[in-house]
Amino acid sequence: MSTTKNSSDGQINGHDDTGDHNNNNGKHEMIGKGMAKPIPNHGSTSSASNADLHQHSPTTEANMKKFMKNSRRSRSRFGRGLAKKGGAGGKGTWGKICEVYPDGDGDYLDPNDPNYDSDNMENCKIEAITPVLDEDQIEQYVKPIVTEYYEHGNTEEVIDSLQEFNFGEELYMIAVIAISLAMERKNANREMTSVLISDLYGHVFQQKDIEHAFDVLLEMLPDLMLDTPNADELLGNFIARAVADDCIPPIYVKRNKEKYTKKPQKFSIEVAHDLLTSKHGLINVDRIWGFTGGMRPVKYLIKQMHLILEEYLVSNLATDAGSNLNDLEVPHFHHEFVYEAIVKAIEDSKETTIDKICALLKYLFDSGVITIDQLKNGYLRVFEEMPDIVIDVPFAYEILETIKTKAEKLESFPNELEKEMPQRGRKRFVSEGDGGVIKA
Repeated sequence: MSTTKNSSDGQINGHDDTGDHNNNNGKHEMIGKGMAKPIPNHGSTSSASNADLHQHSPTTEANMKKFMKNSRRSRSRFGRGLAKKGGAGGKGTWGKICEVYPDGDGDYLDPNDPNYDSDNMENCKIEAITPVLDEDQIEQYVKPIVTEYYEHGNTEEVIDSLQEFNFGEELYMIAVIAISLAMERKNANREMTSVLISDLYGHVFQQKDIEHAFDVLLEMLPDLMLDTPNADELLGNFIARAVADDCIPPIYVKRNKEKYTKKPQKFSIEVAHDLLTSKHGLINVDRIWGFTGGMRPVKYLIKQMHLILEEYLVSNLATDAGSNLNDLEVPHFHHEFVYEAIVKAIEDSKETTIDKICALLKYLFDSGVITIDQLKNGYLRVFEEMPDIVIDVPFAYEILETIKTKAEKLESFPNELEKEMPQRGRKRFVSEGDGGVIKA
């Protein structure tokens, strides 16, 4: 009976148990291959048969391929069973489980990390940064350097001083300031400025910086002529000299000759062009500032100092003598003038000449024309030459002592030279004792 009932139940349901089993296995097999479960028809009654569900489910071959193509699930029956990105993916995650950072000692290399501590960093590298100077600061620092250069004339010292600063894109300002200062001074300073620009080229600034400096000076020319009326001619000389020194190319003059058509810029460019295109132009440009200062021969300088002394002894004008001595522009050679003046007083041996020479040295020392070092060196040279001077002037030592006494009264004799004063040796005779032995 039971068997018949079961079979009849299977017929009433529309299929037997074996069919249900097979159908279930097919469903599981399709799900395992990535196919979705059939969507039930919510409009049907709860008594709908499995056959009806199977009949309305989208299990066509086309739907299966489309679903499997767009499916993001694993193609494996069981899947990988792993979390996405090992549990470290997605927004707001804190990393993988049990992850240990390489710098587990507490030092965090990321500056954006809340636990970042800059004091505990061992691999940090600190570099010194020199701030870029503005135009006012450049003028404040460069002017004293150039002015001091006019005193010592050492371009290497200027290079070392300028390399301590960061000029950024304003390197051209060095040449602008140097040329502007030279225009207000003498030819000797202008010659030193041209030499300075030539030596700075390649070490401090380049060709484009020098060209930019001349462009700025050409634009400033009307203002420069207020203080220096011949600034247009001087600027043309500086441009020609820079071309002769290979600091800027000759094309710079030609290019600006077409650019500037009005004075005073046009006049400056024409001056430079005429100097460079004349016969033996480059040779003449090298001597554009003349033979000034220490560039002149020593014999010429000594001759000029003799003339200054002779003129002073006639006119007795110490101011003119000081002015003429300054015009020679050789402050490092003033010891020669002191030497020549003292020797002149010894050779003349007249009281009036000695007084005039002492008064002249007093004036030159007090006015700052002759420094204390140059005064000392002049006296020391006389002391060294006394053995030769006394041959021509027998009373040279006595006259030198007189000069020293008068200079001390005028406070123009260095106290350090007191011990350096030479003493004339003399013979001792029998009447002075020592057993009748003649001693030197």
